[in-house]
Amino acid sequence: MIDNLSTHSCRALEVRYGRRAGRRLWRRFTVHFTPVHGSWLNQAEVEISLLSRQCLGKRRIPTLDKLDRETDAWEGWANRQRLRIRWRFTVPKARARFGYDPPEFTRSED
Repeated sequence: MIDNLSTHSCRALEVRYGRRAGRRLWRRFTVHFTPVHGSWLNQAEVEISLLSRQCLGKRRIPTLDKLDRETDAWEGWANRQRLRIRWRFTVPKARARFGYDPPEFTRSED
């Protein structure tokens, strides 16, 4: 997963490594662009948290193969349900929690 920075493109690889090598490298990637308004790390953390709470819970999965089957099943279910995230942590709540009170800007009288 990458953000939408201009350096994360086939063209950037072509400039750095040359046309043939850059394209060869680019074909090795599966690119999943994230929303421009959200950090890719935040998106990954949300997904991992959902997987942990909704799929894995407190269970210990004995094998990697079983873990793969369990997570694939959960992902299929979540996609079929078209689950959405309801953000409840608003700017006022964040300011209250972190004690941030922005300064009031007033026009100076000339």
